[in-house]
Amino acid sequence: MIHYKTSEEVQLIKESAQILGKAHGEVAKLVKAGVTTSQLDKVAEEFIRDHGGVPSFKGYNGFPASLCISVNEVVVHGFPSDYVLKDGDIISIDCGVFHQGFHSDSAYTYPVGEVSPKVLSLLKNTKESLYLGIEKAVFGNRIGDIGNAIQKFVEARGYTVVRELVGHGVGKSLHESPEVPNYGKKGSGPLLKDGMVIAIEPMVNLGTRNVVQERDGWTIRTADRKPSAHYEHTIAIFEDRTEVLTTHQYIEENFKF
Repeated sequence: MIHYKTSEEVQLIKESAQILGKAHGEVAKLVKAGVTTSQLDKVAEEFIRDHGGVPSFKGYNGFPASLCISVNEVVVHGFPSDYVLKDGDIISIDCGVFHQGFHSDSAYTYPVGEVSPKVLSLLKNTKESLYLGIEKAVFGNRIGDIGNAIQKFVEARGYTVVRELVGHGVGKSLHESPEVPNYGKKGSGPLLKDGMVIAIEPMVNLGTRNVVQERDGWTIRTADRKPSAHYEHTIAIFEDRTEVLTTHQYIEENFKF
């Protein structure tokens, strides 16, 4: 069942998303070679709790951390650890905040130091595909229009789209209906209606689209161990507009590439 939100509920999600965006900004200040991924997690959790929120991911189905930190060939759901970031890495940081009864969810992939041009291009094109998906997320369209726009754009550039993992509804639960694939046919899937709040999150690979799950039960990596990029926004659909509730503003003020 899809839970449609009132304008007041959307406003609460937006307030949650402001805490989330600023937490991402604090983490962005620290993304560089020589930093451990667990240091980034600690900063995010402290910021979220200091501002009245709760990390959505920590404890979710047993997940041990506040951030999903996925380095290089890890697509999503990587654990923070003692791993030290090094020049040439890419790192996806996915975070959620629960505040005033509602979740928000967003992600961003960073290059660390000097990254190869082809990997940098993967990041830039994946990020662009997110906004192309958002452009199609309008009242009266269907879920398939979003995935189709993302898929066509990235595949035309020689990349592949992960099929096993998808975007999702967001609200009182972190993951709600509907699922929002990053591939699909125009005009297919659930109708986009007033009050829908969804997370759109392209996961795009440099090599094969195939993925495997590690023995920890969480970490998803590319089957060929080539890099993967991931960007995400939570958005709200209204009859007269679509609003991006999460923000990358604080990331991009502190980290430019």
